[in-house]
Amino acid sequence: MQLHQLKPNHKRKKGKRIGRGGKRGTYSGRGIKGQKSRAGRQMVPSIRQLVKKYPKLRGYRFKIRRQKPAVIDLKLLEKNFKKGDLVSPNSLLEKKLISRIKGKAPKVKILDRGELKKELIIKNCQVSKLAKEKIEKAKGIIK
Repeated sequence: MQLHQLKPNHKRKKGKRIGRGGKRGTYSGRGIKGQKSRAGRQMVPSIRQLVKKYPKLRGYRFKIRRQKPAVIDLKLLEKNFKKGDLVSPNSLLEKKLISRIKGKAPKVKILDRGELKKELIIKNCQVSKLAKEKIEKAKGIIK
């Protein structure tokens, strides 16, 4: 015997038909008017009220959030590096002036707070306008 050959032992019982005379006449236990008394009624799903209560935010909400660069001041470079040293994200990590973000060396931005008197070679770092002037004034190189 196969699955498609199975048949029930008893007949299907049909639901009671209401509203055709007899003990359940006139409104047939449904009351008067309204959605519940109509044929083929469909109740509103209860989750709908919950959805309607949520605030509807406009626009696309999954914008890429870019990481802000790690900020380093010129006074820290003056204090921690010698003349002619290379300043890069990796060298800043070695000196523990910045920390890793998700296991990677972060982008670095050098700001002009403090003075710089040493010639430094700066590589793979963003530099502010005033910091660039101060580095070039101290005969440093920005690559």
